Amino acid sequence: MAVPVVFDQQSAGYSVERAYWLARACDLAYKDRTVIENQAGAWGFGAVRHHETVFTAPFPLQDTQAYTMAGDGMIVTAFRGTEPAQIKDWLTDASTPPWPGPAGTGYVHHGFAEALDSVFPGVRDAVAELRTNGQAVYFTGHSLGGALAMLAGARMALEHPKLAADGVYTYGQPRTCDRLLANAFNQGLRDRVFRFVNNNDIVPQLPPEPAFTHTKALRWIDSAGRLHDSGPSLLTGLGDRVTGLTADLFAPAGDGIRDHFMASYLTALETNIP
Repeated sequence: MAVPVVFDQQSAGYSVERAYWLARACDLAYKDRTVIENQAGAWGFGAVRHHETVFTAPFPLQDTQAYTMAGDGMIVTAFRGTEPAQIKDWLTDASTPPWPGPAGTGYVHHGFAEALDSVFPGVRDAVAELRTNGQAVYFTGHSLGGALAMLAGARMALEHPKLAADGVYTYGQPRTCDRLLANAFNQGLRDRVFRFVNNNDIVPQLPPEPAFTHTKALRWIDSAGRLHDSGPSLLTGLGDRVTGLTADLFAPAGDGIRDHFMASYLTALETNIP
């Protein structure tokens, strides 16, 4: 393992190193503005834009937060996630009506769509403003932030194709949309989408199928911390689920929550860097 010491803005295509650095960008989204700006500058991203919306009840989340940082070779928009306990009821609520997908394609989870809609104009404008020399564009997010990153990638590709992302990396992302939009996303952003799931992480298992589904390009981390380029076989997946299973995967000490922590993803990715 060779832990990278710099955020590589120049290389193209998928790599575990890139996944690690974008995961660190996700982790940074949980910090305050000053910490974000200072760390982005230390990574070589000289410009930062913040995107924030505060919601009030009955919307189930308090706010939506993201930031966009731009360097000479790359622009990254990272969406902040939330604690699983805060979105448990929301993710399992099947009564919320769906929201039309980007460019009228399919349907998405109403809460995700409303959360993204509140900041998307600012994200779009920031990418357009900061992309001064054709930098590669990446969307990334953990948990709820992963759902917003996926939807932002879909909206940009379908509604503003000149600003389409070169990569969408998500960690512990819940199911976000129906099969129609997932198929359009898979076709439009083929080989640019990477959805990481850490072993028994409970959030990617919700909301329930068949109303909502995942996009392709799963990268799965097994119970030993090994990264795989596809999901587990039925037998392997069952064995890993039994390894850390508790009666309530949403319990604070449960495997479903432990595997969801951003720190768990960072540790696994760092371990898998060639």
